[in-house]
Amino acid sequence: MAFHKESKRMEDQWSLENDARLLREIRRKREERIREEKKLETERKREELKAAHWMCCPKCGHRMETKDLEGIEIEICSLCEGIYLDRGELEDLFMKKNEQRRGLIRRILGLGDS
Repeated sequence: MAFHKESKRMEDQWSLENDARLLREIRRKREERIREEKKLETERKREELKAAHWMCCPKCGHRMETKDLEGIEIEICSLCEGIYLDRGELEDLFMKKNEQRRGLIRRILGLGDS
């Protein structure tokens, strides 16, 4: 009789441990799915924002036009003529030789060379 009780206790213990392991695995998979869905939702929102604002002036919202300035593409608003430089472009412009920098502002503003 003692053997049977011990066997039953071990079986119950194994069942409890196995159920706990299965529940942990189910929880882990669910949390992983939730994290992945949040990541996808963030990416979708980022793409929607990009599509809605791509090449739009951050000041007035009108379309930006790309112009070449000394081999660097800058964006200029078609309405307010605001100028947008991507990361590093301002530094690239100022690193040009002195002769290339001369009249830079006039060229940006479309006033021709000085």
